[in-house]
Amino acid sequence: MRKGKWCFGLFWLLPALALAQPPATVAQVDLDRYVGKWYEIASIPQYFQRQCVRDVTAEYALKHGALSVINRCATASGEISEAQGQARIVDTQSNAKLEVTFVNLFGWRYLFGGDYWIIDLAPDYRYAVVGHPGREYAWVLARTPQISAQDLTAIANRLQSNGYDTCSLLTTTQTPILTARTPLCKAVNGP
Repeated sequence: MRKGKWCFGLFWLLPALALAQPPATVAQVDLDRYVGKWYEIASIPQYFQRQCVRDVTAEYALKHGALSVINRCATASGEISEAQGQARIVDTQSNAKLEVTFVNLFGWRYLFGGDYWIIDLAPDYRYAVVGHPGREYAWVLARTPQISAQDLTAIANRLQSNGYDTCSLLTTTQTPILTARTPLCKAVNGP
């Protein structure tokens, strides 16, 4: 009798144990194909993006064995906010785990870098999903300001199976295509 209760209790702990594991990254990223401009389709809102109200993009370029990063967005006043950073490849076998920093302290970079894990990537590089080992943030990126409903639903399903709460991700306003932020779970499943 006691053994049955233990097994039943373990059954309920399995989802929590799965979340204790970091999300899986993609097997391989071709950095030459990854560089270029990406449009933010959805993200978990972060304090360092609080000034961004629409048209969020990220642009990557290979420079001296690292990636330069330029994030841009439009602010409420219509100005363009820009942040320049650098990404260092942490896992050189897959190129799927990077560390990104926008802090440049006396020429030193990576002192305050954050994990940037590529956890989903279309075979043709039309979309990518970037996450964090603790699921503290996620960004859905695409090569165009709009993504198909089919791709967005598939991405949301994979995020959910990877332990993300898709209601914590908000769609990103990309003018003139999307004009309001919506939780990803509602964007793919309806109200």
